[in-house]
Amino acid sequence: MRFSVYQVSRRGGRSNNEDRVGYSYTPDSLLLGLADGMGGHPRGDVAAQLALQTISGMFQREAQPMLDDVRAFMRRAILAAHEQIHRYAREQRLDDFPRTTVVLCVLQKGLAQWAHVGDSRLYLLREGALLTRTLDHSHAEQRMLQNAAGGARGGAQHGHAPNRNVLYTCLGSPQAPFIEIGVPQSLRPGDVLLLCSDGLWSQVDESAIVRLLSERALSDAVPELVERALRHRTSESDNVTALAVEWEADAERDSTQGVSTENLAPGVFASTFQAGLRDVAVDELDDAAIERSIAEINEAIRRAATKK
Repeated sequence: MRFSVYQVSRRGGRSNNEDRVGYSYTPDSLLLGLADGMGGHPRGDVAAQLALQTISGMFQREAQPMLDDVRAFMRRAILAAHEQIHRYAREQRLDDFPRTTVVLCVLQKGLAQWAHVGDSRLYLLREGALLTRTLDHSHAEQRMLQNAAGGARGGAQHGHAPNRNVLYTCLGSPQAPFIEIGVPQSLRPGDVLLLCSDGLWSQVDESAIVRLLSERALSDAVPELVERALRHRTSESDNVTALAVEWEADAERDSTQGVSTENLAPGVFASTFQAGLRDVAVDELDDAAIERSIAEINEAIRRAATKK
């Protein structure tokens, strides 16, 4: 594999940065991850940290040197992260669960595959255009999609849109998370993937995101996007985090940190995911708990289908 990568995380108007971001790779597989700890609940930074520590730890164990089933891995890893957050809350005897969003992407065999919970986003760009992006698990996005469908039928309903920050699923909530897994996408040289928190996409127009990532090297584009988001900073403004990758980047054009795994020895694993917080440890994963979470999700899907 050959790719260029750049990541930035900046504190907005909050007292601390509850976003976490990073990437890990073996000779044949690359994992990208971003988590945004949610305000209004205790220890969002811990929730985000636990989520990415758990997921990257599982990636290190299972990518030997690549994952056998990427979709199954992402589902299991996200559910394991959810269980780790619950375990932390029980051990600390918290009155409420820490919560976080998460978005993951795995690149291997020339394919990009991703999954997300919440409103941290993934964008995929090709030849200066937006190919696709994840849809937020928020009431605002749901209302927008419903209105668009109503418009297509000739009768869009109007009304006050819910607050964009209200999510209907996340990691750490009492209910098992709804995990949305995207359609695998074959990659072409020059394709760009962006993972970002809502602190970025809520403040910068989508057209500006696409233009900057298409026209500039990642080392210029990513910091500029983050700075644009921070220019709207207030005492309550959100943290801003972004991670971008250009697939098989042209080394002569791009000044960004380039990575080639062609000469990596078997078993080599590299990671930029942050080390754990002082009072946070990732325990051995409880497979039975993960299976219970999967059963909860399947049962919820069955009940929803029965109501239709």
